[in-house]
Amino acid sequence: MYPARSFTAALFGFGLLAAAAHAQQQVVIVTSFPKELTAAYKKAFEARNPGINVEILNKPTPAGLAYVREAPPANKPDVFWASAPDAFEVMARENLLARATDLANPAVPRKIGNYPINDPKGYYLGQALAGYGIMWNTRYMKANKLPEPREWVDLVKPVYSGHVAMSSPSRSGTTHLTVETILQGEGWTKGWRQMLMIAGNSAAITERSFGVPDGVNNGQYGLGLVIDFFGLAAIASGFPAGFVYPSMTAIVPANIGLIAGARNAANARRFIAFTLSPEGQELLFDPKISRLPVVPGVYAKAPKGFPNPFAGTIKPKVNFDSELSESRYYLVSAMFDQTITFRHKELVAATRAIHEAAARLAGKPNARAQKLLDEARQYAYTPVVSEDKAKDKEFLGIFRATKRDAAKVKKMTVLEEYWNSEARKNYAKAVEIAKQATALAK
Repeated sequence: MYPARSFTAALFGFGLLAAAAHAQQQVVIVTSFPKELTAAYKKAFEARNPGINVEILNKPTPAGLAYVREAPPANKPDVFWASAPDAFEVMARENLLARATDLANPAVPRKIGNYPINDPKGYYLGQALAGYGIMWNTRYMKANKLPEPREWVDLVKPVYSGHVAMSSPSRSGTTHLTVETILQGEGWTKGWRQMLMIAGNSAAITERSFGVPDGVNNGQYGLGLVIDFFGLAAIASGFPAGFVYPSMTAIVPANIGLIAGARNAANARRFIAFTLSPEGQELLFDPKISRLPVVPGVYAKAPKGFPNPFAGTIKPKVNFDSELSESRYYLVSAMFDQTITFRHKELVAATRAIHEAAARLAGKPNARAQKLLDEARQYAYTPVVSEDKAKDKEFLGIFRATKRDAAKVKKMTVLEEYWNSEARKNYAKAVEIAKQATALAK
C-alpha cells in the first residue's frame, strides 16, 4: 500500500503526465480570422490527424499580438495566423516567432508583384493573398439612390455621408492594412486627409472588422471598407452585395507562423504544412471563406469568375512596404483612435457642416465664403502629425514602448491626450467656420 503522502504524490505525478499528454495532442492557434474559415480548417485537419485537437483563440490582430507577447514562457500558444504582414514584422522583430522555412510549399512563387509571399528571413509564410476594397449592399444602394463607388476617393463625396462604415486599425489588422495602403498610395498628408474625410462620412467605427461586412449584409450600412474576402464571401453566399478593388490597393499575403517557444511545436508544424498543402489551399474556395490561394496551380479549381491575382485580374497600384508600415504601426493606430475613433461624433459634425457650406456655395459662389470653407477643411482634415515627424525614428520609438518603459509610456500618453484635445478643438472650429461660410452664401 502507498503511504498517504506517497499516494498523493503519485496522483499528482500522474496528473502532470496526463496534462502533458493532453497538451501534446493539441495545437493552439491565435487568429483574427472568422469562424467560417477556422471551423473549416479545424474540421479538415482533425480528420487528417486523429487525436490532435485544434484549439482556436479568436482575437483581433493587435490583441492577438499582445496576447502572444504577454503569454508566460510555459504557456505559449503554437500558431499565429492573420492577414496583417506588418503585425508579423513586429512579431519577428520582437523575437516572438520561430523560423519555419522548411514548411514552405515550393509551388508558392517568391513574390506577388514586388512583394515577397514568404518572409525572406523565414519567420512566417504566406498562406493566402488579400486585397482591400469597398463592399456595398445593392438593395440599400438602390433604395438610397447611391452610385456604386470605384475608388477610395469616391467615399469622401457628400452623397455617401452617413452611409459608410469602417473599423479602427487598433482593433483590426485588416483595417490597419487598409489605412496603411491608402497612406502609402496617396502619401502621408493626402492619405490622412482622405481617411479623415471618409471617416467623417461614416455612420460608425465598428468594434471589430466583422462588424463592417455584417452591417452591410444586413442593411445597417450601405458601404464598408473591407478586406476582399468579406466582399467576395458575401457575394458567393448570396447576399445582395457588390465589391470592388480600388486601383489604389495592394495585394499582400495573409500569413501564418510558428510561435517561438510553442508548447506543441510538432503539431503546429503539421498544421502550418496542412494549410499550404493542395487540400488546405483548395479550402479557400469555400463560398463562406473566399480567399485567394498562394499556390497558382490551385486556381484551376476556382469557381467561375473568382479573382486570380497571378493572372492579372486584380491590378493594384500600391507596392506595399511592410517595413514602412511596421515602423509606424503603433503611431498610425494611436493617431486614428485619438482623432477619429474617440472623436468620431465631432468629426462627423464638422464634415456635415462642410458639406452644407459646399452645397450652398455651389449655387451662390462667394470668394470670402470659399476661403472660409477651405479654412474649415484645413482644421478638420489636417493630420496631427506631420510627414517629417512620422519619419523620425526617435519619435516613432515612443510608440514602441513597453509597460516597463515608464518614461516612454508617459510621453506617449501625453501626446495622445494632446491629439485628442486638438482634434476636439479643430473639429469645433471647422463647424464654426463652415457655418460662417454657409451664412455668407445665403
